[in-house]
Amino acid sequence: MANNTKTNEFQKQQNKEEMKKQLITFATMIIFTIIAFVIVGSGIMSKMLAIPLLLILAVVQVAFQFYYFMHMKDKGHDMVAIMIYGGVWAAVLTVAALSLVIWW
Repeated sequence: MANNTKTNEFQKQQNKEEMKKQLITFATMIIFTIIAFVIVGSGIMSKMLAIPLLLILAVVQVAFQFYYFMHMKDKGHDMVAIMIYGGVWAAVLTVAALSLVIWW
Protein backbone atom coordinates (compact mmCIF):
# COMPACT_ATOMS: atom_id res chain seq x y z
CA MET A 1 0.00 0.00 0.00
CA ALA A 2 2.80 2.42 0.90
CA ASN A 3 4.59 1.65 -2.36
CA ASN A 4 1.46 2.48 -4.34
CA THR A 5 1.17 5.83 -2.54
CA LYS A 6 4.77 6.70 -3.43
CA THR A 7 4.09 5.78 -7.04
CA ASN A 8 0.98 7.97 -7.13
CA GLU A 9 2.83 10.91 -5.59
CA PHE A 10 5.66 10.51 -8.08
CA GLN A 11 3.18 10.37 -10.98
CA LYS A 12 1.39 13.48 -9.70
CA GLN A 13 4.71 15.31 -9.48
CA GLN A 14 5.66 14.21 -13.00
CA ASN A 15 2.28 15.35 -14.35
CA LYS A 16 2.66 18.70 -12.59
CA GLU A 17 6.13 19.22 -14.09
CA GLU A 18 4.90 18.22 -17.55
CA MET A 19 1.98 20.66 -17.37
CA LYS A 20 4.31 23.42 -16.19
CA LYS A 21 6.64 22.83 -19.15
CA GLN A 22 3.73 22.80 -21.59
CA LEU A 23 2.31 26.06 -20.23
CA ILE A 24 5.71 27.76 -20.41
CA THR A 25 6.16 26.51 -23.97
CA PHE A 26 2.67 27.65 -24.95
CA ALA A 27 3.30 31.12 -23.49
CA THR A 28 6.62 31.33 -25.32
CA MET A 29 4.95 30.40 -28.60
CA ILE A 30 2.28 33.08 -28.06
CA ILE A 31 5.02 35.65 -27.39
CA PHE A 32 6.86 34.58 -30.57
CA THR A 33 3.63 34.97 -32.54
CA ILE A 34 3.03 38.45 -31.12
CA ILE A 35 6.62 39.40 -31.98
CA ALA A 36 6.10 38.18 -35.56
CA PHE A 37 2.88 40.20 -35.91
CA VAL A 38 4.58 43.32 -34.52
CA ILE A 39 7.52 42.93 -36.90
CA VAL A 40 5.27 42.55 -39.93
CA GLY A 41 2.56 44.99 -38.88
CA SER A 42 4.73 47.89 -37.81
CA GLY A 43 7.37 47.65 -40.52
CA ILE A 44 10.11 48.48 -38.02
CA MET A 45 12.59 46.20 -39.80
CA SER A 46 13.70 45.95 -43.36
CA LYS A 47 12.71 42.82 -45.26
CA MET A 48 16.30 41.63 -45.27
CA LEU A 49 16.21 41.37 -41.46
CA ALA A 50 12.54 40.55 -40.95
CA ILE A 51 12.34 37.45 -43.16
CA PRO A 52 15.24 35.53 -41.55
CA LEU A 53 14.02 36.50 -38.08
CA LEU A 54 10.50 35.28 -38.88
CA LEU A 55 11.89 32.03 -40.25
CA ILE A 56 13.94 31.50 -37.09
CA LEU A 57 10.88 32.14 -34.92
CA ALA A 58 8.90 29.67 -37.05
CA VAL A 59 11.56 26.95 -36.76
CA VAL A 60 11.71 27.39 -32.98
CA GLN A 61 7.92 27.11 -32.78
CA VAL A 62 7.96 23.94 -34.87
CA ALA A 63 10.60 22.47 -32.55
CA PHE A 64 8.48 23.37 -29.52
CA GLN A 65 5.47 21.78 -31.21
CA PHE A 66 7.35 18.54 -31.88
CA TYR A 67 9.10 18.15 -28.57
CA TYR A 68 6.54 19.39 -26.07
CA PHE A 69 3.08 19.06 -27.60
CA MET A 70 3.68 15.94 -29.71
CA HIS A 71 5.77 14.39 -26.88
CA MET A 72 8.75 13.65 -29.12
CA LYS A 73 11.03 14.13 -26.11
CA ASP A 74 9.53 11.06 -24.42
CA LYS A 75 10.92 7.55 -24.75
CA GLY A 76 9.35 5.22 -27.28
CA HIS A 77 8.96 7.81 -30.05
CA ASP A 78 12.11 6.88 -31.93
CA MET A 79 10.46 5.57 -35.09
CA VAL A 80 8.10 8.52 -35.25
CA ALA A 81 11.04 10.90 -34.87
CA ILE A 82 12.93 9.15 -37.68
CA MET A 83 9.91 9.41 -39.98
CA ILE A 84 9.35 13.10 -39.19
CA TYR A 85 13.03 13.99 -39.61
CA GLY A 86 13.08 12.02 -42.88
CA GLY A 87 10.06 13.98 -44.10
CA VAL A 88 11.64 17.28 -43.12
CA TRP A 89 14.86 16.28 -44.90
CA ALA A 90 12.92 15.31 -48.05
CA ALA A 91 11.08 18.65 -47.95
CA VAL A 92 14.34 20.59 -47.58
CA LEU A 93 15.89 18.71 -50.50
CA THR A 94 12.80 19.30 -52.64
CA VAL A 95 12.73 23.04 -51.92
CA ALA A 96 16.48 23.29 -52.56
CA ALA A 97 16.20 21.41 -55.86
CA LEU A 98 13.25 23.45 -57.07
CA SER A 99 14.97 26.69 -56.04
CA LEU A 100 18.06 25.65 -57.98
CA VAL A 101 15.99 24.82 -61.06
CA ILE A 102 14.06 28.10 -60.92
CA TRP A 103 16.99 30.41 -60.19
CA TRP A 104 19.60 28.85 -62.42
